Amino acid sequence: MLVTGATGRIGRAVVDQLIDAGVPVRALVRRSEAAVTLPPDVEIVNGDLTVPESLGAALQAVSTVFLVWTAPPQTAAAVVDLLAAHAQRVVYLSAPHRTPHPFFRQPNPMAALHAEIERLIAATGLDSTIVRPGMFASNALFWWSAAIRGDGVVRWPYGAAETAPVDDRDVAAVIARTLREGGHAGGDYVLTGPESLTQAEQIRIVGDALGSPLTFEETPPDEFRRETPEASRPAADMLLAAWNAATGRPAYVTSTVSDLLGRPARTFRQWVTDHATSFTGKPAPMN
Repeated sequence: MLVTGATGRIGRAVVDQLIDAGVPVRALVRRSEAAVTLPPDVEIVNGDLTVPESLGAALQAVSTVFLVWTAPPQTAAAVVDLLAAHAQRVVYLSAPHRTPHPFFRQPNPMAALHAEIERLIAATGLDSTIVRPGMFASNALFWWSAAIRGDGVVRWPYGAAETAPVDDRDVAAVIARTLREGGHAGGDYVLTGPESLTQAEQIRIVGDALGSPLTFEETPPDEFRRETPEASRPAADMLLAAWNAATGRPAYVTSTVSDLLGRPARTFRQWVTDHATSFTGKPAPMN
């Protein structure tokens, strides 16, 4: 199996789970030095999605590909054609852009790219499985850890907006299962966490799990936008629109994780507790 995005937060976890299951894995990396943290049993092959002709070695004798698209869109068609010429099956990490909930229906350039790649995959006739995680639980770390390490006051917009954060490990487990099992061709899996939580509730849960209560302060959207670095403004605008649209209604919640894995999806509190040292640099208190 070929895993692209093998050093990313989802790709790396997929690699680990496949290796643990005894599945031979080949990892596509742009730079060899990026692969030093991968398990020794993984076959490392250099290649670049922006240079389709560099993928030949990676695709030799491959039956199944896990595709994570992190490149510009210009080479997507050529890459998908190459996958179809070598592999029988592709599992694609997409987003819930078809989901009938306002949080996922706002204008989003990444959603348009995902939709185009899905169209390209379908046009080849490849057996495909589309995996659509919603909001990742790990976003809490990227968004709020600086404030937690600082004065403990999290200044954030749309505290009443509800999402259903999904544990990255559950996403990786679903992907690994669809890669190594048959019966998932045509699957279209929207993955969420098990509960709808406002952003203010999520911040409270982080404080509870860390044993250090946090203060939430509502930030006006325009102030949030002004304080966002210029390069990240498009992403900020996308999130602000989504949070605004989601305010006043529960998040979209699916049972797909538990249906596919045969166990409950991990809660947001579980994710925070298990990653306490990433928030603070200190172990979480014993309960």
